[in-house]
Amino acid sequence: MDRGPSAPPYPERFEALRRMGPFTEAMFNRIIAFQERQHPAWDEGRPFEERIRGLPLHYLVFSHPERDPARYGPTVAPYFPLREELARIAHYARQAAADRPEGPLVLDCHAGNGFVGSLLAREGVRVLGLRDPAAKPNQIRNFYDPTRYELQERSLEEAVRAGDLPPVDLAFSSWMPAGRNLTPHILALEPRLVVFVHTDHRHPETGQPQTGTPEAFRELPGYRLEHAWTVTRPKDLFHAIWPDLTPCIEEVRQVKVYAREDLPALEIPEAVPTGEPYDWEEELAMALLAHEARAWLEGRAGGPPGGGGDEGPWKPSGKVG
Repeated sequence: MDRGPSAPPYPERFEALRRMGPFTEAMFNRIIAFQERQHPAWDEGRPFEERIRGLPLHYLVFSHPERDPARYGPTVAPYFPLREELARIAHYARQAAADRPEGPLVLDCHAGNGFVGSLLAREGVRVLGLRDPAAKPNQIRNFYDPTRYELQERSLEEAVRAGDLPPVDLAFSSWMPAGRNLTPHILALEPRLVVFVHTDHRHPETGQPQTGTPEAFRELPGYRLEHAWTVTRPKDLFHAIWPDLTPCIEEVRQVKVYAREDLPALEIPEAVPTGEPYDWEEELAMALLAHEARAWLEGRAGGPPGGGGDEGPWKPSGKVG
C-alpha cells in the first residue's frame, strides 16, 4: 500500500514514541516518589483505589532498594498483574458458579499482602485470602482492599485441617511458595476450578524452583486443563530502553486453568470485557513498543537484535501461549 510521500519512514505504531520524553520524566518521578516512600501505596490507611493509582511498573518487577530479603518478600508483588487476565479468571469463576445466587467464592491460597487477590476481587467476585503467618511478609505487609477482600491469618494447610471453609468455586494459587507442593491441600477442598500463576524459572545457583515444584502444576487427578497462557517479561525490560534503570532476566509467567472433570467445559472467549487497564500497563506498553522499535531499527541496519529487543510485543492473555 502506498502511504504517500508525507508518510513517516517507520511503522505508524511507533508514533506513540514521540512522547517518550515527557513520558520518561513522569515515569521517573513516580519511581522516585515510590523509592522515597511518598507514594500512597505505602499508606495502609488510604483507600485501595488511591494506593494503586500511579503505581510504577518498576516496583512490580523489582523491590525497594532498602528491602532486606532475609526478612521480607517482594515489596508489592512477585509479578505485574494485567487487567485482562484477571477479568478472564473472574469470568471463568462466574461460569463455574452459575448455580450460586450469591456468586462465586475465590480462595486466594497464598495471599501475601492481598494485592493481587484484591485486584481480582475488583472484577466482581468474592475473594477470601489465606496468609501463612510463618511466611516472610511483603515489605508492604498489607496491600488489600478491605471493602472487597477478606484476609485470614492462617495457612492453607491449617484451613484444610480445620475443615471450616465455605465451598470454594475457584482456588487461586498465585506464586506458590518456592520448593513446596501445596496442590494436594488445594485439591482436598474440591474446588470447581484451580488457577495456577507460576514460573518454571529456577535459581541459577541452587536450582530451586522459584515457585512450587514442577509436579505441582500439571496432571491434577480429577481435573482437566481448560486454558493456559503465558506472559513474558523481556530481558532488560527497562534497562535496554532507560540505561539508568536496573537490568533484569527474561521471565515467563505461566497461567493454567484447571476444571473439575464432573463440570461442563468452560466457554473460552477470544476476549472478555474489561475496564481500563491498570496504570502500570501504560508503562509496560511503552517499554514493549520501544523494544519493538529498537529491534526494527536494528533489523533495517542489518545488525543482530540486542538489548532484549527481539522478543516482540506481549500477546493478549486470552491467547494460549
